[in-house]
Amino acid sequence: MAVVTGGERYGDPAVREAVAERVHGEWGLELPGSFFRFVDFLASLGPVEQRALRDLEITPFGVMDLFADPAALPGDGLDIRVHGRYYRDPPEFLTFLHGGSDGLHFGLWSDDGRTCEGVASYWTNDGGGIERRHRTPLEAVRARIEAAQRDLAEYASDGDEEELARLADLGLLRGALTGFETGERTEKGLAYSQAYEYRRPAVDTDRTTTLDGAGALVSGTTALNRPPHHGADEYRFGTFMDELFDDEEQLRSARAEALRRATAGDPAEALALGRDLHWASYGRPEREEYASELLALAYRDLGRPALAAIAETHHRHRALANVNVLRPAR
Repeated sequence: MAVVTGGERYGDPAVREAVAERVHGEWGLELPGSFFRFVDFLASLGPVEQRALRDLEITPFGVMDLFADPAALPGDGLDIRVHGRYYRDPPEFLTFLHGGSDGLHFGLWSDDGRTCEGVASYWTNDGGGIERRHRTPLEAVRARIEAAQRDLAEYASDGDEEELARLADLGLLRGALTGFETGERTEKGLAYSQAYEYRRPAVDTDRTTTLDGAGALVSGTTALNRPPHHGADEYRFGTFMDELFDDEEQLRSARAEALRRATAGDPAEALALGRDLHWASYGRPEREEYASELLALAYRDLGRPALAAIAETHHRHRALANVNVLRPAR
């Protein structure tokens, strides 16, 4: 994993503009204001706050590496759009932060391949699906601060000096963050998690259920008559899809039906099934091929060409052992 050096460059207007232009030119994405508030937050941190951030095992990564060198190039034969892109990352996911153990990482989320709305995260080496609860990068970091506060509180209550010092550092980091966002949220630790993290998300009728847990923004009908996002029994749905994918004949039939519907003008099934296959490829070439085919078709039909290109690019490089592909341009 590449660690951004030269943190002072976060506050350099020329560097920020160069990064924004590079992301727009290469990925087709417009970086949102919330992303640059996160950059401002990083630029504002003193040594103690930086140490507290490291203690959270949070490290800028992925697109953030461009702040060290906006002209950095990928290694020979690689595409910059796969930098920081893990095997199961959907095309909508643009990594900007690594979260420590079990491959936890955070990405800006873009349903249309042009604008980024919200933050997604998941553990690439662990179970569970993609979480899209947080609206901004700083909201995601605040949640990590309060989770650490919650976990440390028990030890600190026993007078453990090391844990008390960490809690003090967390307090300074929280103060720095709330100067930019979430200052109206006065809860801390467990109270914060209960108020903002533990609540079950509302059913989202604009999205359809997908195996990765993130949902797909698409209208139209699906062959499986999928419920809206957050409206499914996740265990039953996951079990059904696993059984479907393990039956080669049924899988080929499902692919054919998705292609037929897309050809008839409804790409909803192609998008949903493509996302499912991408998430559950597990290194199986047939699933990888079907996922790439269906996603590229669906995104183009939906007017999301940048996502179609990312899907095709990722398909060519999904076997990468290391997702850090940037090399200094000079």
